[in-house]
Amino acid sequence: MKLLLVEDDQALSRELASALEDTGIIVECADTGSGADYQVMTQSYDVVILDLGLPDGNAVTWLEGWRQQGVDIPVLILTARERWSDKAAGFSAGADDYVTKPFETAEVLFRLRALVRRSHNHAHPQIQVGDLTLDTQMGQLTRCGMPVSLTAQEYRLVERLMQAFPRTVSRQELAEYGYESDHEPDSNVIDVQISRLRRKLGAAAIETLRGRGYRLAGPVDRQ
Repeated sequence: MKLLLVEDDQALSRELASALEDTGIIVECADTGSGADYQVMTQSYDVVILDLGLPDGNAVTWLEGWRQQGVDIPVLILTARERWSDKAAGFSAGADDYVTKPFETAEVLFRLRALVRRSHNHAHPQIQVGDLTLDTQMGQLTRCGMPVSLTAQEYRLVERLMQAFPRTVSRQELAEYGYESDHEPDSNVIDVQISRLRRKLGAAAIETLRGRGYRLAGPVDRQ
């Protein structure tokens, strides 16, 4: 998962980003609405965490603009405001969920994972493709019921392939969701990672479609 955290409280931003990164999530940060707007329009993210109170305007205004321009990234709002009218304004602008400060990081993580699942049409936390099962809540991949040990990078690639199945995923898309925006991987890095995954999952587990990218093999059975 790759997310954009929009929060002007630097201490809170660092704390939350660090906690999410410890779970293998790629976190990029912005502390203004204009900065977030630029990143949303130029980068790819699975989800956005958006604080309502920003130094350059109410986040609701920025969110409305994104939705009007067709940006459909799931948005989780952070707010210290208890009034229902504030929360309703966020939902009306296009927010998908909200968490009230102070919050537990675990709750934020569960809500983020649920938003990303639903954005890929997976209602259940487990995604199954052939003999592979990905538990998105636990961050665990199993093959034929046996746990598969993955690096954080390998997990992100498998997660993207399983979320997209049966669609083919291009190298560019894998790179965008697998690496931070300021890190440009060498052209063969994705190929190397895919080769390592094939050694762990079986040579036929991931298909290469020349000129298009990669796709998991096997029938889908979403629980």
